[in-house]
Amino acid sequence: MKTIAHLLHEHPFFHGLPESDLQFLASCGENCVYHKGEHLARENTPAKHFFLIRSGRVAVETFVPNRGALCLLTLHGGDIFGWSWLFPPYISAFDARALEEVRSLRLGGACLREKCETEPRLGFELMKRFAQIATERLQSARVQLLDIYGSNSPHPGTTQ
Repeated sequence: MKTIAHLLHEHPFFHGLPESDLQFLASCGENCVYHKGEHLARENTPAKHFFLIRSGRVAVETFVPNRGALCLLTLHGGDIFGWSWLFPPYISAFDARALEEVRSLRLGGACLREKCETEPRLGFELMKRFAQIATERLQSARVQLLDIYGSNSPHPGTTQ
């Protein structure tokens, strides 16, 4: 049976971290399974966890009035979800719903914040990793918006 530290070691988010850091963080984690349709997190509820998706697909959604849930992103094994536990008031910005059986590691946000305060070097390393993923997702959203709202027609005030 694999330990939480071993499962952390297998996830791309933690590649390159020393074994001692993984052992240090392991006490924050638990292995979880979510069935199709179950929510890992709900928008506008307390953000208590950070999720490392090991397998399966997760829809990151937001609620749109008069329309319902709008899927913004689909996550797969190797992806992460949830960094709202990092920033007060610790409220989830999005829903995360299992599209099929999902295996994940769920790490407690309060535990991670405490560990990062205790070991600032580790906290800085994790923040760099979160920032890289946030940047990649913003770039992806930008491309999607350009695809949706871009057109071949000239902008107002321009001539052909």
